[in-house]
Amino acid sequence: MNPTRKIRVLIVDDSAVVRKLATEALSSDPGIEVVGTAIDPYVARDRILELSPDVLTLDLEMPRMDGLTFLRLIMESRPLPVVVMSSLSQRGSDYTLEALRLGAVDFLGKPSGSYSFGDLGAQLIAKVKAAAAARVRPSRPVPPAALRPARPATPPPRPNLHPRSVVLLGASTGGTEALREVLINLPATLPGIAIVQHIPATFSKAFADRLNTLCALEVREAIDGDRLAPGLALVAPGGFHMMLQWAADHYRVRITGGPPIWHQRPAVDLLFKSAADCGAAPHAIAGIFTGMGKDGAEGLLRLREKGATTFAQDEASSVVYGMPKAAWECGAAQIQLSLERVAPYLISRCEAAQHSSPAHVPAIP
Repeated sequence: MNPTRKIRVLIVDDSAVVRKLATEALSSDPGIEVVGTAIDPYVARDRILELSPDVLTLDLEMPRMDGLTFLRLIMESRPLPVVVMSSLSQRGSDYTLEALRLGAVDFLGKPSGSYSFGDLGAQLIAKVKAAAAARVRPSRPVPPAALRPARPATPPPRPNLHPRSVVLLGASTGGTEALREVLINLPATLPGIAIVQHIPATFSKAFADRLNTLCALEVREAIDGDRLAPGLALVAPGGFHMMLQWAADHYRVRITGGPPIWHQRPAVDLLFKSAADCGAAPHAIAGIFTGMGKDGAEGLLRLREKGATTFAQDEASSVVYGMPKAAWECGAAQIQLSLERVAPYLISRCEAAQHSSPAHVPAIP
């Protein structure tokens, strides 16, 4: 896209208030032009053909045709970057996750009962700009259960892992689907996995719960003090930072407040740096997935310098090649991987570590 040309945005929402607020917020940025609005998908269809927008903002609950059905039609006939604007309810969270699976680039929770966007305006501007530069991905169907690693009826035997073995993953824009594609292909015998995905508080539990229904691993939103064990993946709760601590013979997570880092809470950097500082690095595999900005690069570099195995998602498979690029260019990532290669890579590296290190090696002080 020509960097000197304004990003052309079409706003699709049945609420006149939301259309007005979104138009005002986006129009305040000199690099964005709101070329039109639409009250439902039927009007939006005609506006897309007439106006050729670069980015669409899309409400999911509208009359005549719901947003998910319209999004599916867009991605089949005329794919373009879509930022979903969703309610903060449980149903809104579920709809949003399905929209991301269908190909939406990003999402923003709509304020309820408010006539002001507040800081959501700045977030909407940032998400629209990221979407304009994003690679639109067609939806990928969830593999049939028969093709996914099965969750055992009883917990599998504890693998022969070093007690400090851990997998650390960070992601932002496009990350919910990237993480889903990786985690559904991992067995329940891997070390504990700690995940930071940039996501609002209302959506993080729905994201973890959805993954839990698809994966052989147990996946859940982290609670302060949770023990990180093999076969378990903990997702940082939206709106809070997550850090790793070593407690005698196992890891526990700390969930804390504090200021945003790189404008994010949770922040990938805080998880990675805490892991490096508590002695995890020599037995850690850490990676950064698609997303805008630089969050995670500094922490990944610290992990690599202390002996961790590190990687970043490659440009071709990233929706937004920002965070992985920052990690690669500063030397934090040892290798770049396409998304489809990440799960096999994690499995092979964990198996190699398992065969090279006895399970009862004394813990690093």
